[in-house]
Amino acid sequence: MALKSSAALVMDEATGAVLFAKNPGAVLPIASISKLMTAMVMLDAKPDMNQVLTITGDDVDKIRHSRSRLLVGTRLTREDMLHLALMSSENRAAYALSSNYPGGRPAFVAAMNRKAQELGLTQTHFDDPTGLTATDVSSPRDLVKMVIAAQKYPLIHKFTTSAEYEVSVLGHPTIFHNTNSLVRNSSWDIGLSKTGFINEAGKCLVMQARLNKKPLIIVLLDSYGRMTRVGDAIRIRRWVESASVAQRLAAG
Repeated sequence: MALKSSAALVMDEATGAVLFAKNPGAVLPIASISKLMTAMVMLDAKPDMNQVLTITGDDVDKIRHSRSRLLVGTRLTREDMLHLALMSSENRAAYALSSNYPGGRPAFVAAMNRKAQELGLTQTHFDDPTGLTATDVSSPRDLVKMVIAAQKYPLIHKFTTSAEYEVSVLGHPTIFHNTNSLVRNSSWDIGLSKTGFINEAGKCLVMQARLNKKPLIIVLLDSYGRMTRVGDAIRIRRWVESASVAQRLAAG
């Protein structure tokens, strides 16, 4: 199977069998896939999800100077911040979650790395809760473990697979959309999804999805071109389905 991503892994979650691997041990920048760890660390602290947080100047991206529709002064509940960080990859929301953690952002990043160690992620390191820095790195092997851990959190499942969500930004209703177009495709049964992109990381995508009634973990890193990570996911689906058909024919 020819994929555009430079590193990839497809695993049968039920059996642990690796169905496909391409440079599975490559340690690469993971961009906003980091936000899965951000969500787990925040939820592990069991904070008040209804507490209102405010986007401040400290939450503005000073690494890439990326734009955001969450204007400084926006007030949202912690749950809404998590929803936008996971679904729309909102960097300011992720920063706000880390800023409002006991000990602030440095303590939050330290907790991300502790959680990585606890999960056995030996090729993973975090310097930032958003993934905007190229020093947030991991490998396909580690990311499979991270996806399996993340999908055990009901809110991570719910928010990463929601197609769109509306919040009030300084009094103006604003609709945000999922960064993964496949969640809006009814032919896909997706249990977890997270995209990522910075120049150093290329286009990245991790998913848990049921293909041929089997739960599969899909990791795609360092893909270039606007649609290549989605294209690779579709190629994997076709490959799994054709392989399943071939196996059934052989068995029959």
